[in-house]
Amino acid sequence: MGSLALNTFNPLDPAEFSDESHAVIDFIADYYRTVENYPVRSQVKPGYLSKLLPKQAPLFSEPIDSILEDIRHDILPGLTHWQSPNFYAYFQANASTAGFLGEMLCSGLNVVGFNWISSPAATELENIVMDWMAKLLKLPPCFLFSGGQGGGGVLHGSTCEAVVCTLVAARDRTLRKNGHDAISKLVVYASDQTHSTVQKAVRIVGIPPANFRIIRTSAASGYSLTAHSLRAAIEADVANGFVPVYVCATVGTTAVGAVDPIRDLGKVSNEFGAWYHVDSAYAGSATICPEFRHYFDGVELADSTSMNPHKWFLTNMDCCCLWVKKPSELVNSLSTNPEYLRNKASEGNEVVDYKDWQISLSRRFRAIKLWVIIRRRCRHGSKTRPIPSRLGRVGSDSAGDDPILRVLERNRLSSTINGVRQKRKVKGVCRKSSGGG
Repeated sequence: MGSLALNTFNPLDPAEFSDESHAVIDFIADYYRTVENYPVRSQVKPGYLSKLLPKQAPLFSEPIDSILEDIRHDILPGLTHWQSPNFYAYFQANASTAGFLGEMLCSGLNVVGFNWISSPAATELENIVMDWMAKLLKLPPCFLFSGGQGGGGVLHGSTCEAVVCTLVAARDRTLRKNGHDAISKLVVYASDQTHSTVQKAVRIVGIPPANFRIIRTSAASGYSLTAHSLRAAIEADVANGFVPVYVCATVGTTAVGAVDPIRDLGKVSNEFGAWYHVDSAYAGSATICPEFRHYFDGVELADSTSMNPHKWFLTNMDCCCLWVKKPSELVNSLSTNPEYLRNKASEGNEVVDYKDWQISLSRRFRAIKLWVIIRRRCRHGSKTRPIPSRLGRVGSDSAGDDPILRVLERNRLSSTINGVRQKRKVKGVCRKSSGGG
């Protein structure tokens, strides 16, 4: 037998990794030094990239310098530059140095923490970080691992995942009471300002799309969902033999930044036995500040609540925090226990296995990213973040005297809703005054 060849393929050589990582970091740093010089929205035409890149993958390896040059020449022109100071749509400028460092550690350690035993530190750090975030938001103890009431939190990639998982739990809880044949009678409630992810989740979990109630809002309520309109919709459905299964309230809607009355909607949801979810994907981070915490008043009535640090907490994509009062409801719906995942710690109910709190089996080490951000920013630093809300007030005040714009909705978070002054009608537009949303 011959000896092992010395030139064995090594895809993760530490020396090469260090050298090439420095090159990539320098490339990204240079990009951010000049990002505002790029047009915010890409100017390319559909199909542009297929004309620039080869039709087949390369046969031999290429140096990182050549790859970075191709990114500069071919890829950057095709990007919308979300981190540009000139970008005012959706949720911009969400990245930070701490976020990059945390993401590097997440990717670099490359662990797959689907259950406790697969990486104990990944699971336990997530438990701790979720409690840290809950305390920053001043969530009630019923949502904390350390709260002594059975609650806890999990990190997902997006609000869509959080809504699908909680809706599955709500569906199964209701069907256990009413029988599985009742699925055609289950009804989900949201406002016309609620994110479309709820509508998608309804389809995914098998509830008839016709059973998704989109309740209209108006300027009179600040475009928030009122308890009166929710009650009217539920009572009409119950009278016709339908079963309320899920209500979604929002703190900071996508279009206008509306805030639903959390306590009032919670009382109605609880009365009719519907799962009550509070989606604060955009504005949840703002409630760290005392002046915004009242938007969460009544959240103790919710079965679950979620927010996205990757929208207003300096966290690079992706990161969604989901807290539930009764994690057992998620586990009952999402748990699988094949032989190859069994272990003493799990079978003894000593640990959290996050595979049973989500759709997929595999999961990223997102907790280390959020941990780094919290430690680098600290609680005091986090409270200085909502500068966008102050800029939003400036935008609202300045638009008041504008000869073209008319203020339709005063600043609530970082958005001011303006309309174009016209003789016969006002066409609504949303002007975001900064990078918070």
